[in-house]
Amino acid sequence: MGSVRIDKWLWAARFFKTRALAQKACDLGRIHSNGVEAKPAREVRAGDMLQVKNEGGAFEIEVLVLSQMRGPAAVAQTLYRETEASWEARRKLAAERKAMEEFSPLPEHRPSKRDRRRIIQFRGER
Repeated sequence: MGSVRIDKWLWAARFFKTRALAQKACDLGRIHSNGVEAKPAREVRAGDMLQVKNEGGAFEIEVLVLSQMRGPAAVAQTLYRETEASWEARRKLAAERKAMEEFSPLPEHRPSKRDRRRIIQFRGER
């Protein structure tokens, strides 16, 4: 196997839950292959560098092995290698997010019925 569609590979490597989500990410410009914005039908080969943005963060990875089949997570992690810079940036962002949680005030009690009505009215619902 010399090459695989990028949307199939992203799905097989478990960056996206469905192939349709991988296609949508390509269409929205969240996937770059070797510095070029990738369309869903773009062929990916071993050794390509990909930049992937999903709900898990921004990944910069090197393709090691090609696969069209989605397998267990342990197998999916062997399909690619994340760069050190990408791994450090994601770790740093996670630490910042965790630190910000400490400063966000927790509500003292649950909202009353009157408070809930005001929240709904403020949001413009109903």
